[in-house]
Amino acid sequence: MLSSLAVLAALCPSLAAAYSFDITTTPRQCQTLDVSVTGSGSPPYSLLIIPFGPSPLQNNIEARTIVQQNFSGSSTSFQLKYPTNSQFVAVMSDSSGFGSGGTSVTATVLQSSDSSCYDASTNVQPDWTFKIDPPNQLVQCQAARLWWDQGDPQGDPSFFGVIPGGESFSIPLGALSDVVGTGRGFSWTPSIRGGTEVILTSGDNRGFGVGGSVVFTVSSGTTNDGSCLSNNSPSSTPGSPAGGSYPTSTSGAGVGGGADTGNGSSNGGSGSHSNVGAIVGGVVGGVVGLLALGLLGLFFYRRRRFHKRPVDLLNEDPTDGPTTETQQAYYRPEPFVLPDPTEGGSTVGAAEAFGTREDMGSRRASTTSLGATSTLPPPSGIASSRTGKSGRAPSLRPVNVVQHEDAGPPPPQEPAPEQEPETVELPPAYTNIRR
Repeated sequence: MLSSLAVLAALCPSLAAAYSFDITTTPRQCQTLDVSVTGSGSPPYSLLIIPFGPSPLQNNIEARTIVQQNFSGSSTSFQLKYPTNSQFVAVMSDSSGFGSGGTSVTATVLQSSDSSCYDASTNVQPDWTFKIDPPNQLVQCQAARLWWDQGDPQGDPSFFGVIPGGESFSIPLGALSDVVGTGRGFSWTPSIRGGTEVILTSGDNRGFGVGGSVVFTVSSGTTNDGSCLSNNSPSSTPGSPAGGSYPTSTSGAGVGGGADTGNGSSNGGSGSHSNVGAIVGGVVGGVVGLLALGLLGLFFYRRRRFHKRPVDLLNEDPTDGPTTETQQAYYRPEPFVLPDPTEGGSTVGAAEAFGTREDMGSRRASTTSLGATSTLPPPSGIASSRTGKSGRAPSLRPVNVVQHEDAGPPPPQEPAPEQEPETVELPPAYTNIRR
């Protein structure tokens, strides 16, 4: 029966499963494992439990064996004789072919108080083993020879490929040949993409897995030959893996929200919603936090921008001194305007003209020698008015100097010695030139 099932699986490639299976209890050391089937499968069903990864026991003692559980109903229960922290992959098959019900990812066995179901001091061995040539490698699209010792299998052997969380498939049995040094076997070209992790397992008339299993990571090879690959090539498929909810780590967390519930049971539906809610809540919280930080940074940026005063060390405070316009007006040159000859005699006019010129040059005038009153320089506004329409020079305003004697009269001053009058020569006025 098993040989005919293997031939049928070779002729019919794995398609989308019309049924699925669920691990309804948490896998625990030496405890009962419950598995149910839903959908329109074709009994009888066969559940294959394949050990994965190194043994968790001391000295790497391998106490795990491949378990095949056959049943015709919608569920099955059996004792899981795996130690704590063991890993395994579950594959469900029916009469339509190997792996037709799906393949789980690597599940983890959790702790329990019962450890009587296995011997932690003795390595177990399969009924027979197979080998691969070239040894210890599997290259995409490059032929490999699967072989075994003559007489080991009972009846025709069967070989299968299991990709955790992906597809499981039957390896067609090619033309058998006997080769010296490599026993009896056949050639197989793996149409599996490089980088894929695959479990090769073998069986015979006694059942799946009695020939043991080997884990390989497919290599792309030096030439990266992809001539054998197609859209139907086995691979790790995205989406939810088969098996429902079960732990995939020693903490109890796993796929489908499967977690350690403390009583050996797992509820996939509620765990799944809890995981989705936690993920959505974390994403929303992160987005809100980023928006809050962005708004806070924008607030401080705008506040600093509008309240910042520039510090100009080159410009002085306008209240500390005269403005630039006043300073420029103070040093602005003013033209010399010749007074009208009708406003005074030639001597006095010349003296006034001389006094005006002194006012323009040194900002102070003294015409005492000519008998005129001392004057102060006019403001720049008055000086600039000399260029009016009339063209006439403004008259000088007399200034009275008063000395107060509240503390008594000043001491008598000795008369100044007589000095010779100073002669001041003035240039010609040219006032009598006819126009």
